[in-house]
Amino acid sequence: MNSIFHFFTACWPRLLGAGICAGGIFAGGFGAAAQPVVLIEEGRPQLSVWSGGVSEPVTEALSNGIELAVKQPPSPRETAASAAAQRETPKSKLAFINTGFENASPLQWQTDSNGTIQVFLLYDYERNSPNRAAGHWHFQLQGEPGADLTLVLHNFDNVYNGRPGVAVSKKSLCYVSPNGKQWKVLPAEFLEGNCLRLRVHLDEPSLYLARLEPYRLSDLQRLLGEIRGHPLVEITEIGRTVEGRPLEIVRVGKPDAPYRVLLRARAHAWEPGGNWVVQGLIRGLLSDDEVARRCLQRCCVYVLPMANKDSVARGRTRFNSLGKDLNRDWDRPADERLAPENHALEAWIQRMIERGARPHFAMDLHNDEGGGLHLSRPPIDGVERHLERMKRFEQLLRRHTWFTEGSSGSKFRNPGTLGEGLLERYGIDACILEFNCNWIAGLKQYPSGEAWEQFGRGLREVFYDYFGNPESTQPPTGSEKARNGQ
Repeated sequence: MNSIFHFFTACWPRLLGAGICAGGIFAGGFGAAAQPVVLIEEGRPQLSVWSGGVSEPVTEALSNGIELAVKQPPSPRETAASAAAQRETPKSKLAFINTGFENASPLQWQTDSNGTIQVFLLYDYERNSPNRAAGHWHFQLQGEPGADLTLVLHNFDNVYNGRPGVAVSKKSLCYVSPNGKQWKVLPAEFLEGNCLRLRVHLDEPSLYLARLEPYRLSDLQRLLGEIRGHPLVEITEIGRTVEGRPLEIVRVGKPDAPYRVLLRARAHAWEPGGNWVVQGLIRGLLSDDEVARRCLQRCCVYVLPMANKDSVARGRTRFNSLGKDLNRDWDRPADERLAPENHALEAWIQRMIERGARPHFAMDLHNDEGGGLHLSRPPIDGVERHLERMKRFEQLLRRHTWFTEGSSGSKFRNPGTLGEGLLERYGIDACILEFNCNWIAGLKQYPSGEAWEQFGRGLREVFYDYFGNPESTQPPTGSEKARNGQ
């Protein structure tokens, strides 16, 4: 192998000039008839070209231990036989995998000799970190109606908080839709090597596949268009994403209501559950039924509906367009250049505090493989009182929604998350709510946009009862510095 190294370091620049590249040797280096290839046989470098002339760089390569095997080009009979063999090869029933649409996942694919379609998701990476993530898939198969296809999805070997982690399991599912609107569950088979096998049938010329029922930017735009102009709604742009997309805070209710709630969704692009939940909550609050009227008499709800718009649009999994995790680094001021999405929300919170309208409660909505209420325990004054309030909040979730998963353990802490950061820095009772992406135990069914919207409507009564308890209306937790928003 030393001769290979010597060949590439000593001769490569001149060989490029002669027409040699990593995939072979261009005809220009050896004459018009050349159709070359570079071979390595039995560990020994061998430079093979069709006859037609040998240039000076190849002569030099020979002097450096490279063997040159001169071969004749294939005869017309051999060429015809090869073409006939290709014509006899069964045509694949898959014509194309389309990723040229909103929220489609970046990927590579090929059909192997057995006809199985191997799909390789592309990781997105956190800057200045070993962390990487691939867990979102959303693409369209195009092929012959009636075709039965087998796909194997690869690249779920993530790195999370510096540790290896697999993004799928034996519980993982896939969703399919003929039109990108009506979705149903497709079973997935977890394979050795952390892959998923999917078997699909094409009833029509195309079929969409996704990790979960998608919620796209266009879905959010339809919601905003639906509620814009309502007397109880104010939509305020608070900043822009890395790529310049607007970030909105949606206020539902009267700003002089006694209590204020802040919700954030879609900090991680692969997790659409939070979007469906806030859509259900917003529509429920504007339904003008008795539950909505009671809730809005007691509290005003503020929603950042889609924090990571760039990555949702581009079909990425976790990080923003500059490699920042938007559910990290909330224990310090946000970097305006690298994480403008977090900076915008942080500045909005500061402005609310300055005018005496600090949120009383905040919740960050996510998806994962298990579900549950994540309650962090930073070393601050009053954390036990905070945990008592969160215990009551959990009880109300169980009473008014299908929530059953429970909360994090007594020693749980996740520094830098929005839940802990808002509590520690601003004295806001805050938590993270994860929705199981594989199963809704409280409904005994697979997840769906409709089920998550149902959960959102149930939050109206949760908030009404939460703020009806005197303990829930105590001054914010934390140090005096945090209470002053410093």
